Amino acid sequence: MSGLHDEGHTVAGWTGCAVATIGTAVIGVGICGWRPGIWLGLALTAAAVVVTWILHLAGWGKPPGVRPVDQHPLGVRDRSARQGHAGCLGCRLAGRRAARAPATAVPEPAPEPAGAAPAGAGADRPA
Repeated sequence: MSGLHDEGHTVAGWTGCAVATIGTAVIGVGICGWRPGIWLGLALTAAAVVVTWILHLAGWGKPPGVRPVDQHPLGVRDRSARQGHAGCLGCRLAGRRAARAPATAVPEPAPEPAGAAPAGAGADRPA
């Protein structure tokens, strides 16, 4: 394996998935006849989003992209979560702004010497 493979298994992800699965199961029971189940299931499904977000902000999630190989196991905590992750919607919503890499300036083309013909001028005319 190349080391770039990262399945993204995190405590935040698995917990959110479990709560959402329970919520959708309760919605299913509500559709089959137990009417409070629809509303309870919708509340649990919404709670799954909030629980996942809170765990992500607490360092139990992962930043977008591939993590280093030593951070792939499930129980490894993300120490960069307090500063926020660049490109992470959850961190932006929480008001955490990651320090972005400074923009690199594109060098301007060098000015041509005065009196010189522009590049390619006269190339189509025979000498």
